[in-house]
Amino acid sequence: MKMILRWFPFGDDSVSLEYIRQVPGVSGVATCLTDVPVGEVWPLDRLKVLKEEVNKHGLEMEVIESVNVHEDIKKGLPSRDRYIDAYLQTIENLAKVGVKCLCYNFMPVLDWVRTDLAHKLPDGSEAMAYRHTQVANMDPSLVARAMRNQANGFSLPGWEPERLSAMAEDIEFYRHVSEEEYWNNMKYFLDAVIPVAEACDIKMAIHPDDPPWSIFGLPRVITDAAHIRTFLALNDSPYNGITLCTGSLGSDRNNDVPAIVREFAGKGRVHFAHIRNVKHLSDKDFDETAHLSQCGDLDMYEIVKAFYDAGFDAYIRPDHGRMIWGERGRPGYGLFDRAIGANYLLGLWEAIEKSNKNKEGAHGNA
Repeated sequence: MKMILRWFPFGDDSVSLEYIRQVPGVSGVATCLTDVPVGEVWPLDRLKVLKEEVNKHGLEMEVIESVNVHEDIKKGLPSRDRYIDAYLQTIENLAKVGVKCLCYNFMPVLDWVRTDLAHKLPDGSEAMAYRHTQVANMDPSLVARAMRNQANGFSLPGWEPERLSAMAEDIEFYRHVSEEEYWNNMKYFLDAVIPVAEACDIKMAIHPDDPPWSIFGLPRVITDAAHIRTFLALNDSPYNGITLCTGSLGSDRNNDVPAIVREFAGKGRVHFAHIRNVKHLSDKDFDETAHLSQCGDLDMYEIVKAFYDAGFDAYIRPDHGRMIWGERGRPGYGLFDRAIGANYLLGLWEAIEKSNKNKEGAHGNA
């Protein structure tokens, strides 16, 4: 298992690689090129510069997040082949700089959604929050504007301006797309991408829908164990896997997150893990919290133990953190709380690992 942090390059992050390097147990970063328009090839020369910068600080760059899928691919339009070709070229370029895992999503129109990016928690810290009725009663463009206005001047992957300009038109388009058609569009993408990913030795790890229920009538596909099974069956290559985000899946009270971990990590289909906690206020309202189990409704010990017991040997990062101690930066991606979260998760892992070794030793001596 490797513990990493997400980091945004070229001045698009308040946290430096120098500081990330000082977090005990963190071996690398999951990063991206946020300024490349969706659908275009990520240039090899810029990826080399990025890798050089990361390696210079003693960190690895084996995971890339947010090579976003163009909307024409999700819609199944004739133009999708051109954008898929660009995606394949990007995968090939990523392989040339040593990338081993690519996290992406297939959410239509809207990426992750929150109603407040700086909700004040009882302890005075700030975290992201979601209130479903507020979203349902808002015009989609207002949701987008509210998200960007709270970004503190940083980019928001999934909320790129070029995507937002066509939001109303895109939402209307999907009113006439059945869930079966959407699954077919996803399969078309996977069948084109996975053979290239295999040849390049890059694991594809789709991120769950966030939150895992429909908004504005849009299709949602990676929401629970049943839907994950359907997704993995679209292409049975071991390179076709998931990013198991405990906060996204855990937002739905009906999801048994440790059971989901055991099932899919046990089959070797979890290539990346985002681990965070949430506090449910109702079935569709929640606050993000500190990672500690007692701060939310998810049992972090059981989740980490499920990963360990399943033989998970890939990448973990502490997901969204709070803003604490007066820190200001990209919502969810300050340094302090994520550093605490990383070491809390590493502590759980070490305790579980040593407990298991002690049990094995005791059995061997019996």
